[in-house]
Amino acid sequence: MDTFLEFLKEALKGMTRAVSAHLFQKAFLDKKKATPRRRKHKGGSQNKN
Repeated sequence: MDTFLEFLKEALKGMTRAVSAHLFQKAFLDKKKATPRRRKHKGGSQNKN
């Protein structure tokens, strides 16, 4: 019974580490900057008045 509880404790520890690492990665490391948008160039001739 004691070995089962130790195994269960280690498994929960591992799952907690994996979940916290995933959340940390999502929160801080996956922040991708949006690509800066360029203005669309107007085609054709333009009248300057």
